[in-house]
Amino acid sequence: MFEALNERLTGVFDRITGRGALSEKDVAEAMREVRVALLEADVALPVVKDFIAFATDRATGEDVIRSVKPADQVVKIVYDGLVEMLGGEEPTPINLNATPPAVILMSGLQGSGKTTTSAKLALRLTKFDRKKVMMASLDTRRPAAMEQLQTLGKQIEVATLPIVPGESPVQITRRALQSAKLQGYDVLILDTAGRITLDEALMAEVAEVAAVARPVETLLVADSLTGQDAVRTARAFHERLPLTGLVLTRADGDGRGGAMLSMRAVTGLPIKYLGAGEKVDALEVFDARRVAGRILGQGDIVALVEKASQELDASKAEAMARKLAKGQFDLNDLANQLQQMKRMGGLQGIMGLLPGVAKMKAQMADANIDDRMIARQEAIISSMTKAERKKPDLLNASRKKRVAAGAGVEVQEINRLLKQHRQMADMVKSMSKGGGKGLKQMAAMMGMPGMGGGGAGDMARLKSLGGGKMPEPSADEMKAIQDRLAGLGGGQLPGGLPGLPGFPPKK
Repeated sequence: MFEALNERLTGVFDRITGRGALSEKDVAEAMREVRVALLEADVALPVVKDFIAFATDRATGEDVIRSVKPADQVVKIVYDGLVEMLGGEEPTPINLNATPPAVILMSGLQGSGKTTTSAKLALRLTKFDRKKVMMASLDTRRPAAMEQLQTLGKQIEVATLPIVPGESPVQITRRALQSAKLQGYDVLILDTAGRITLDEALMAEVAEVAAVARPVETLLVADSLTGQDAVRTARAFHERLPLTGLVLTRADGDGRGGAMLSMRAVTGLPIKYLGAGEKVDALEVFDARRVAGRILGQGDIVALVEKASQELDASKAEAMARKLAKGQFDLNDLANQLQQMKRMGGLQGIMGLLPGVAKMKAQMADANIDDRMIARQEAIISSMTKAERKKPDLLNASRKKRVAAGAGVEVQEINRLLKQHRQMADMVKSMSKGGGKGLKQMAAMMGMPGMGGGGAGDMARLKSLGGGKMPEPSADEMKAIQDRLAGLGGGQLPGGLPGLPGFPPKK
């Protein structure tokens, strides 16, 4: 997410960092490059103009000129501008303040991901908000649309309205309202039909359904990969339908981010959720501070910890903790780490949430470190016998050849994996003997947030410039995260967050 924009902005800031003072010419040059970066990211021109005017006015003020580190102040100003562009300091929560059932109407064009997003939202409301949710499909045109929602409902264990052939969307709406009310559901999610393009029939149908359902939330689901087309779609829907918020899908595949950065400014509507993956739990609450932090390469540690706490298996975490405490770490444990990494979005997904990793991409590419490497390492371990995984010293030359043939790799890759495992096993032994110091070393190696690792200095430096406005979790968010982590083994995650195998490469 935002790879291209992050790379351009990082280059701009690198050029001005380290200068003792910034002249107006320096600021103008930096802002010109920021403007080009935003335009290349497909941000709407009026939004770019307003952003540059805001940033230039702040960057040429007395606070920056007299600052000890003016370049850092410029970075903070750009951060503040991004937060403002994306919707302000605080996330806009979904409104469920209504006499049950609270109705959420999902609208959008065909192919934007409405049905999948309806299921993702239902799961989130059920899992985190403890709401009793029912879903109903109003899409009578797309083949198997109702069956798709029904299948997703069974997968996430959320009720769906039984299908009655021949009913119109308004008839289905009335039946869904009555059924949800009689059965005591807290929330009713209505998945409306879409079209390939905007047309009068689509808007009239959605408007009629809205008049009957009287939703507390009318969300537009838009595909972020369509760029400014998504912005135009949002504006057109909002002119005909009283939208209350936006959900952007496929955000994980959007390397530019133009739609996300333009949506709030152009429509005035808050972005409430981001769909960031194909899994049914891949729906994030949109937080402008955290997204701005990702754009500027500061990562999103809160999202990383939340993702880890959701994906970890409590019993496995406790078993791993006991093994680590004894200084044990075999190839089965390494395989578990690799599997956890895949569940959390793979290497790229995790790296996108870690602070200060943008500059590592070239080094990672040179070292051939990517998700394919993780798959090869899994294949290597799977090709070993149980005894070999438990005791890697058994792997002599002939055994390595057999494993290499089974995994479809060269023997050199077997040796690299074994070397990596030895390093991790030595660190585990050090941790078990060295107490807190060893634990911090292990945590840093495995990428555990808050226990060593890159990016903390940059976050602290930027935070000091802005009176504590950096994207840190609120007290309630932090308590929720701590509660979830506490349920996975005494509030600690020994070995729980996967490391970055083989990185950084040894020189």
